[in-house]
Amino acid sequence: MSYVSELSQRFEAATGVDPELRPATKPQFGHFQTSVALRLAKSEGKPPREVAQRIIDSVDVADLCEPLELAGPGFINIRLTEKAIADGVTSVLADPRHGVAPAVEPQRVVIDYSSPNVAKTMHVGHLRSTIIGDAFNRILTALGHTVIPQNHIGDWGTQFGMLVEQILTEDIDAGALTLEQADELYKRAAAHYRSDEEFAVLARKRVVALQAGDEQTITIWQQLMAVSKTGFNEAYERLGVKLVDADLAGESTYNDDLPVVVGELEASGAAVIDDGALCIFNEGFNAPLIIRKSDGGYGYATTDLAAIRRRVGPLEANRIIYVTDVRQAGHFAQVFAAARKAGYLPESVQAEHVGYGMVLGPDGRPFKTRDGVAVTLTSLLDAAEEHVARPIALAAIKYADLSNGLNKDYVFDLDRMVATTGDTGPYLQYAHARICQVLRKAEAEEIQVGDKVLELPEAAEQTLALLITRFGEVVGEVADTLQPHRLCSYLYELAGAVARFYDACPVIKSEGLVRESRLALITAAKDVLAEGLDMLGIEAPDRM
Repeated sequence: MSYVSELSQRFEAATGVDPELRPATKPQFGHFQTSVALRLAKSEGKPPREVAQRIIDSVDVADLCEPLELAGPGFINIRLTEKAIADGVTSVLADPRHGVAPAVEPQRVVIDYSSPNVAKTMHVGHLRSTIIGDAFNRILTALGHTVIPQNHIGDWGTQFGMLVEQILTEDIDAGALTLEQADELYKRAAAHYRSDEEFAVLARKRVVALQAGDEQTITIWQQLMAVSKTGFNEAYERLGVKLVDADLAGESTYNDDLPVVVGELEASGAAVIDDGALCIFNEGFNAPLIIRKSDGGYGYATTDLAAIRRRVGPLEANRIIYVTDVRQAGHFAQVFAAARKAGYLPESVQAEHVGYGMVLGPDGRPFKTRDGVAVTLTSLLDAAEEHVARPIALAAIKYADLSNGLNKDYVFDLDRMVATTGDTGPYLQYAHARICQVLRKAEAEEIQVGDKVLELPEAAEQTLALLITRFGEVVGEVADTLQPHRLCSYLYELAGAVARFYDACPVIKSEGLVRESRLALITAAKDVLAEGLDMLGIEAPDRM
């Protein structure tokens, strides 16, 4: 049970407004404070202390709190009883969900993330999209929502004309390529396309052959797809993310839908011809969204509309989340507006773009290799694993990615990220491993771990216990706001509270029921740390 949520509901029932509870600034002020009386006093034209006393007399919290205190100009100090705090932690300890309440109205949530390009290796941008999307997948699934990942890979379009033609020119067995070799092939094909107009003509004709289903062209395309999927899956397995082949929904899967979408938009009047192109004009945007170019070709916007149409239709999504570079925010705002105008995205379906910033090097510049190209995901992971073992390396990378506001750039500084002190993923892993070490010692000495937490007189015990009971509330907030840094901050605060508890309260060296209770308390902390780390895609090791 989250005491903040419970107390807020009770105060709101008595006052009619959100009490905006805040942690008390000093221990002598209790556990929480509210200034709701000062706000109500202005609207009621009454002295704040008079309003505060009326609230104290009317709000029903006697089963949870010591008598409420009127302080200063009209603040209300709230101190939970030791029994209420202990009961709250005991309920988390006994709950397989660790206090995370299932959603009242479970949704079907489509998350569009990762989205690498076929025949090209993944780079740091794909790393961010993949890590963030995986965290959303885990968090929303934990709340009981049905999550439908959609890996919108780039597997169609003009680049495949170049690739297939280059393969035929070099007489290469496309099925024998690795993803890295396919990437090198792509670079040769692009250079060939730019330097040789005869080759460029053949490449453009090859695109038409691909779209027409030419057997030879389709066979090579399928071989490139297979090579790419193998490479992608190796990367996903190495990252420990949940994406599988069943989640693939590349551009090619919408190819047959595009003329249907265009026909529907033209027939409904949502799209109109402008200077030879079919466009959707949305209020508030400077330029129209082009659905069909003047030469008859389709662009990314057409595919994005087809994707929304399918996700709301056959996939029956209630919520759609796109995880891409923050620079695409304007594009998706216009796509969402167009989809609503077309009727593909009803008001009952929530559509959100979650943009992420760039990964910077220690010099504060975009993270690139010495020759100025984007750092590959594989080389980045290799560098991290040269410092520490894979589980710790992944914890460092994922936590650094998720612990800042997603739309901000962040610095990829391995020395700082892999530290087991400070606000890092390995520090949280160490906090979990240290609790496991204490519990192993208790088991070795045949000391019983309690199944409930007794009343907690020590301030360090109370602080830790109250944090443990907030876990479900924090997870719910992250699911609503899509801000995983809130979960990171909470887990860091929890790990710090565990450390301060050790300093103030002996565990193994205490005795009797007090020792059993303190072992139960750190067991609850361990469970919450492990569950929270798993939601971030981070392993919680028993030893470090």
